[in-house]
Amino acid sequence: MSTQDERARQQLIDLAAEFYDQFARGEVPEMTLPTRTKSNIEYDEESGVWVYGDRTSTRSANSVRGARKLLKATYTIDFLARQLEEGRSSTLRELYYISESWEADEAAFSDQDESNQMIEDLEIVSEVTREDFHMRPEESGATLMGPLELREQTRRGERDIHCQEDVGEGGYQIPNNPDTIDFLDHDIDFILCVETGGMRDRLVENGFDTDYNALIVHLKGQPARATRRITKRLHDELDLPVVVFTDGDPWSYRIYGSVAYGSIKSAHLSEHLATPEARFVGIQPADIVEYDLPTDPLADSDVNALESELDDPRFMTDYWEEQIELQLDIGKKAEQQALASRGLDFVTDEYLPTRLGEMGVL
Repeated sequence: MSTQDERARQQLIDLAAEFYDQFARGEVPEMTLPTRTKSNIEYDEESGVWVYGDRTSTRSANSVRGARKLLKATYTIDFLARQLEEGRSSTLRELYYISESWEADEAAFSDQDESNQMIEDLEIVSEVTREDFHMRPEESGATLMGPLELREQTRRGERDIHCQEDVGEGGYQIPNNPDTIDFLDHDIDFILCVETGGMRDRLVENGFDTDYNALIVHLKGQPARATRRITKRLHDELDLPVVVFTDGDPWSYRIYGSVAYGSIKSAHLSEHLATPEARFVGIQPADIVEYDLPTDPLADSDVNALESELDDPRFMTDYWEEQIELQLDIGKKAEQQALASRGLDFVTDEYLPTRLGEMGVL
């Protein structure tokens, strides 16, 4: 067992031991957690990320509902500790089904949302990430393409990979736990996080990663934790600028916000996952106007989301206020691939070089 696995296992055992000690002292076992609601999420000005506020809730065995929660926590801790000891891993979906076979019927999860939340609870109280529990999400990892050489851990030992020369057009797939990767060498000038697969493929086909020494990170929509973690590591450890390229709609602006400031769902890990220095490239509402891009009208839900973002600390800047007000005024949204209306090479020959030049990245 690695030192990291041993630490994770010990944190779990210590948590279970605390329940036992509460019993031994004649106390009702309980577990205290931050209240995980939107109203208890705060924007921390110093770190520039979302964090939990001061409000807490207590899972106590003094009620039937609370006792069931702690029972499920105990069984989950036992499962995770044994998994680490055996050097195994499992998916979040598998945990839900595995609970069906636990000895106590009351320990089984009612649905996957409940089992997912349990893992998040244990992350918070143990201060160990689910990746270190050897828990994996269902979705496949996003990809990297660019002038980066890294070393990854495989079942057959270490392997060195160059993320252009040693991979196909699909790129290097980010592993579930990017902290197992070592960065060996690079010629990267900046990191470009791209929302959609179609745009990522266009950039690679056009050779944008080669021409501009860019590391292209495919976000695959709302980015997974592994994608956000490796982006943060690349920025922090290699001192590289990060820019985010998405569709021009309020939901895509939140994808940028997730990369830069963290998400409400994983606020307990914002300092581990978020890159506050990340900057937004586009598609900007100003681009829709300037390039007369093909558009769709804003739906009522889009309008509501944009108005909500005007009150969101992540978007309370002169830049974002100007762009959001412009979008509400024109009543339109556009996809990244709308740039193809000006030719397949426009995004790599004109749009991105111009925008990145304006931002001082190029």
